[in-house]
This record gives sequence, structure tokens and C-alpha cells, in this order.
Amino acid sequence: MLREGFKPDFPAAVIEQVKALPATPPAPACRDLRSLLWSSIDNTESRDLDQVEWAEKRPNGDIRVLVGIADVDATVKLGSPADLHAADNGTSVYTGGPVFPMLPERLSTDLTSLGQDEDRGALIMEYIIDASGAVRCADVGTAALRNRARLNYDQVAAWLDGQAAAPCDGTAPPGLGEQLRLQQEASLRLKQFRKDHGALTLGDVEYVPVVAGDQVQRFAMTRQNSARDIIESFMIAANVAMAQFLRARNSPCLRRVVRTPKRWDRILELAKDAGFSLPAEPDAKALSEFLDQRRAADPDRFPELSLAVLKSLGPGVYVVERPGTEHEGHFGLALEDYSHATAPNRRYADLVMQRLLKASIDNAPPPWSEAALSGLADHCTDRESAARKVERFMKKVAAAAMLAPQIGHVFDALVTGASPKGTYARLLSVPAEGRVVRGERGLDVGDRTRLRLVSVSPEHGFIDFERV
Repeated sequence: MLREGFKPDFPAAVIEQVKALPATPPAPACRDLRSLLWSSIDNTESRDLDQVEWAEKRPNGDIRVLVGIADVDATVKLGSPADLHAADNGTSVYTGGPVFPMLPERLSTDLTSLGQDEDRGALIMEYIIDASGAVRCADVGTAALRNRARLNYDQVAAWLDGQAAAPCDGTAPPGLGEQLRLQQEASLRLKQFRKDHGALTLGDVEYVPVVAGDQVQRFAMTRQNSARDIIESFMIAANVAMAQFLRARNSPCLRRVVRTPKRWDRILELAKDAGFSLPAEPDAKALSEFLDQRRAADPDRFPELSLAVLKSLGPGVYVVERPGTEHEGHFGLALEDYSHATAPNRRYADLVMQRLLKASIDNAPPPWSEAALSGLADHCTDRESAARKVERFMKKVAAAAMLAPQIGHVFDALVTGASPKGTYARLLSVPAEGRVVRGERGLDVGDRTRLRLVSVSPEHGFIDFERV
């Protein structure tokens, strides 16, 4: 954390500020939506609940969706010690072991968290989904709400798929089942619409080290499921609608952009090797069709191809969209308008967006000048990149510790990076990535190869391979 420029400990001024806060957050002076059947779906262990959802079917078949976003700004005032510390770090960092939250726990898991049966203020994003899956921003405002059901991904997915008797433990609130089915219908519309417009379907597996005491026991695998699809689809739609809302009101917006792929030439080669021809210029829809075809034709090796394409796309960045200007969209999601605004507890860019939205709603000037906002965008991009480095490094530490007894073994691997700085590969049987220190000449991103493990250094996160 220190090496990447983070401040892992909260300063005394932040601790004092949080201690002095009242036992309950301020009551919002706005409309009351506490009677709606709001629910949240998150990881089982999550307590920093940023968003809740509610949906209703309209007579014409449209689905109206409300997404409630925790009003972090109401408690964490701009320029306060907690805000300044959050701005410095820019994001929460998840290491696979300790979590370094952007905000102190009393804020992120209590006063600004949309916990079950708690009255909270929220920013409400309202949008309409038609039969085709197209999204229309209806309104953005503030309201009081109450989360009626704190749910988790695995249990909701099992219930939706007919593998569990109920979506939650204990007695479910009346109407929760029907509400979740409607949310799933809305999610399917949104997902199909994005697919029709070229959104990329990449790998759906994430690996997290499981540590007991000082020992890395294994890597746990998290797969995409129907419950995760609901939240992913709703959050993407909310982020699109918020960007559209600010554009329509000629307000500045902090946009999330994934520019055209940095290695389209390599993606062309990967497609050609699979007997598929892609256009010479980057084309999201054509790439999406190629990925869908390969997923159906060779599902066992699709995760390898997906990882190679992902490494060739390049990272996202934050940019400022001034009124009357246009920027590139999000290539991977095939969206022209996209922001980050649904996780203000753990991403400072989302808290910035929350303040821009509230200023626009109140017809007030933005809290920052254009130059200051551009500086914040660059800083948030830098901090997100630094957080990824910490997280990747800690996964390497965990993998190196687990692989230490297997020095000399030979593994199947996929090349994930090739540049003058070095060639890197990821093992297919263990989610471990390291450097190819011998025999790397001629390897490129997406190549499948066999590597011998020659050394590890858990302390430094080093895993070294030689090509067999």
C-alpha cells in the first residue's frame, strides 16, 4: 500500500471527526419512499451496502426501475478530514486478506450504508426499460428509503434457478419473490440490448485467495450468476442514465471511458488463428460476435481467449465531459454514455459524481472548477491503477506461497503480457501469473505454452518460469 502511494491508516483528524458524528445520519428533507419493497443483493460478507433496487411493471409492458444510491455526501462533507483522506486514496483496496476501506468503517458500514431495516437518505436514479431493453432516464432526485431485505448473490441465484426454497434466510417480506422475478426480467432485457449493440461477453470467473492464519489454503472461484447479472445490469443502466441526466442539463460529468483497444492488431491475430475474420478497424459488435461464437464452439478454452482479449483492450480512464462536448464511449460495454456513480462508499469518483448530480438537481454551480475536476479525474484513474497493482501483487504473493512446493513442475499456461519490459503468463490449472525469464522469445499475448516453475519469492510476489 505504501509503495503504491496509499495512506493505509486513517489520520487522527479523521478518527476524531468520525467519533463526533451523531448516532444516526441526518434525516433527509425530501420525498419519502420507505414504503417501497427495497432490497439489496451483495456478497454475503459485505456490510458497505451502496445500493438498493425496486422495480414495477407498467401497463404498456415497460419496466420502471428505481436504484437507490447511499447518500455519502450528506455525512461526508466536501473538504472534511474524512473527505480529504478519501480523495487522497481514491478507492478502497481489496487485497485478498485485509481490506483497506476508503472511508472509516463507522461511515462505510453504518452511517452511509443502506443496511436492512435502517432509514437512510439516498440519491434515487429512476429509469424506464422498454421491451427492447433500451433505457430512458426518467429522473434523479433524493429520498428517504428503508432496505427491507439484505440478500446475497449465491442464495438469490440458487432460488432464481430453482435450486433453493427461498431467496433469503428466515421469512421473506411479502412480495419479495415477485419483485426479484421482475428484476430478473428487467436484467435480461438490459443484457440482451447490450449484446445486440456489441457489448463484449468476457470470462465470468474470478479467483480470490483463501487465507487461514498465515497459510494460503486455496483460491476460491466466483462465477457470474443470475443474481450478479441483475445487479450488474441495473448498475450499468443507472450509470448510463446518470451521465445522460447531466448531459441533458448541460452539467459537467465525470465519464468512465474505455478507449479503442491498444492491441487490436493482436485481437485480429487471435481471431484469425480461430478461423474468424475481424474488421481492420476496432469494431465492438464484430468482436462480440466472435467471442460469442468461440464461447459456443469451445467453452473449455473460452476463458483463455477471454483473458487474452481483456489484456489487449487496455484499462478504463476517467475524463471530464464539459457541456456541449463529446468523448469516446466505453468500448467493452458498447456504450456512448457511461459514468461511475453507484459505489460512493468505496470509489471517490462515484462520490464526485454524486456531488455533481446533487448540484445539478439543486440548480447550483458544480463544487469544482473544470481544471480541478480534470485533476480529480486523472487522480482517480491513477489511484484505481495503483489499487489494481496492490491487488495483483497480493494475488502473486498468495500464489507464490501456494506454489513453493511445486518448483520444477511443468504447467500449461497462457501468455498475458509481452513487451520490452518482460513476458508474463498465467497458469491454467492455478490462478497464478508470473514472468517467463527464459525462452520467452516469440511469445505474444494469447499464446498457449508450457512452462516450468523455476523459482518463487512470496515476500516479493515473484513467480518465475522457463519455457519448455
